[in-house]
Amino acid sequence: YFMKEYISILKRTLLFSGIDEVYISEMFNCFDAKLFTYKKSEYVLRQGKSLNHIPILVKGRLRIQNEDYWGNRSILSNIDAGEMFGESYAAGGEPVLNDVVAAQDSTVIFFDVKHILTACPSACRFHTAVVQNLFLAISEKNRILVQKLGHMSKRTTREKLISYLSEEAKKHNSSHFEIPFNRQQLADYLSVERSAMSKELCKMRDEGLIGFHKNRFEMKKTIFSSV
Repeated sequence: YFMKEYISILKRTLLFSGIDEVYISEMFNCFDAKLFTYKKSEYVLRQGKSLNHIPILVKGRLRIQNEDYWGNRSILSNIDAGEMFGESYAAGGEPVLNDVVAAQDSTVIFFDVKHILTACPSACRFHTAVVQNLFLAISEKNRILVQKLGHMSKRTTREKLISYLSEEAKKHNSSHFEIPFNRQQLADYLSVERSAMSKELCKMRDEGLIGFHKNRFEMKKTIFSSV
């Protein structure tokens, strides 16, 4: 079966956490799994559309973004292989509020949310565990959203940068780390103007607060005293 090559990736996802690979394979039919491939820049999900499946990226990278009436784009986050997305919309039956675009050639497996949330006729051994994992995953996504709002609530571009970069350093448990954004994507993520953000980064580097090369950063010990 062509989806079995992705079982090891699915096992690492929040949806199938703690579930043996043998049972994940059995759940393909139980959850009416469907696989789709997307070329770079293709839309995976469109704003305003309904979603009745839970998607999991098994290959490539996706980007969650939003555009206003005038075409101004804001990047909310990246999705890497092994991550689930759109589960809140699928579980709640609400229209999708953002676009999901392939940042690279990507492969996504969709699982029917109704099959997940209703009793399984074949009595899958780990069906209940999957439902529990789904609600834990939704809670985790809410936590991440609150974290992003924390960055954006800062008043100045410098404070937004320090908030985001500090969080990344903590996540990597290192003062040296790589972020998943280029300059334009980082500006969109933080909702700041790119040239102003680039100037601020250079000022922070010249002041000895940070070091960087492309998307690799180094946090200096003095950075916290600058806020």
